Amino acid sequence: MEVLVECCAGIDIGKDEVVACVRTPRPGGRGRRKQTRTFSSFTGSLEVMADWFTAEGVTEIAMEATGSYWKPVWYVLEDRAFAVKLVNAHHVKILPGRKSDVLDAEWLAELLEHGLLRGSFVPPPAIRQLRDLTRYRKRLIQAHTSECQRIQKTLEDAGIKLDSVASDVLGVSGRAMLAALVAGERDPDVLAELAKGRLRRKIPALRQALRGRFTDHHALRSGCAWTTPPISKRRSPDSTNASTPCSPPTPARPQDTMSLSPTPVTGSTPSPGSGNGPPRPSSPRSASI
Repeated sequence: MEVLVECCAGIDIGKDEVVACVRTPRPGGRGRRKQTRTFSSFTGSLEVMADWFTAEGVTEIAMEATGSYWKPVWYVLEDRAFAVKLVNAHHVKILPGRKSDVLDAEWLAELLEHGLLRGSFVPPPAIRQLRDLTRYRKRLIQAHTSECQRIQKTLEDAGIKLDSVASDVLGVSGRAMLAALVAGERDPDVLAELAKGRLRRKIPALRQALRGRFTDHHALRSGCAWTTPPISKRRSPDSTNASTPCSPPTPARPQDTMSLSPTPVTGSTPSPGSGNGPPRPSSPRSASI
């Protein structure tokens, strides 16, 4: 078969090590010579491998897309003067029963020298960074939606029909009511008075919706999600009033129940020295989404 790439290399990638095979012409131009070496996956070893490719005159390199392990290798090689191809592992399967890291690397190099490999599209660094951010944002939205649904299921189990009256259970008003419920407040009239803005027009309906059997168990389940603030609003590590999420709720004392007010939403204050209970927002802004 005709050789299209005189000096090429194939790389089999693993988590802890990579196996590289370099195929070059033999001295005198008769036949082909192959050299196979194993390197660790540390950046320093990958740079040594790249220097070896340069010394051997390699022009093209092929590697399999193995999970995310190929990325550090790609980042080291793309800065050099190599034509790097990321190939689909399904397209370069070796014969059954003859699979090993060394054989895979040699097989990739042999296919590459005959021009039988097609590289996958790898976007430039700027696009890769933007893609990572957008995908991470999508996962955060999915996690947020999942937590909202879990809180609504907990409220439904307790007979609290807040989502039937308020369009956003985790809006400013909804979070205020959830904070009060987790803190130990059970009076529907007091909870309904925590409504803000246009939701105050629905206070009679809120009184009906907030009447249920919300127990300490429901408070614990709701507090695990509700007491952990969003990433953009988390307190700094040196905050003096930070507490551990998912801490069991402390029942409200009579004087704490009477001190509830629409702004700021603080719920009840845990007894001194108790060391538990949901954290109190430091300002009205921290109680909003």
